[in-house]
Amino acid sequence: QVQLVESGGGLVQPGGSLKLSCAASGRLFSVFSVYSMGWYRQAPGKQRELVAVVMGGVGGGDVNYADVVRGRFTISRDNAKKMVYLEMNSLKSEDTAIYLCNLRLGSSDYWGQGTQVTVSS
Repeated sequence: QVQLVESGGGLVQPGGSLKLSCAASGRLFSVFSVYSMGWYRQAPGKQRELVAVVMGGVGGGDVNYADVVRGRFTISRDNAKKMVYLEMNSLKSEDTAIYLCNLRLGSSDYWGQGTQVTVSS
């Protein structure tokens, strides 16, 4: 089994910053860099959407962002610690959602439980 545990969510004012963390554990390949890792979010009444992903595998490390967060959010990973991070700046009310960590390799697809981010004054 693979477990993903997110942390770092909370309440922040518009324009503020948060940094989310996701720790992976369990039955993982020893070369953690093979996995693609990403952040998704789901707001009430809306579909889950991709926020950012950092690709794995040979020649991996490519990063993709949703247009609505590009320039404000930064995804990074620490393969030695089996962690992925999401640094969020200039937060807006529309960024309010549950943020979920995802780990993927081929047909294997794992999700965390999510962490709530609320942007409100």
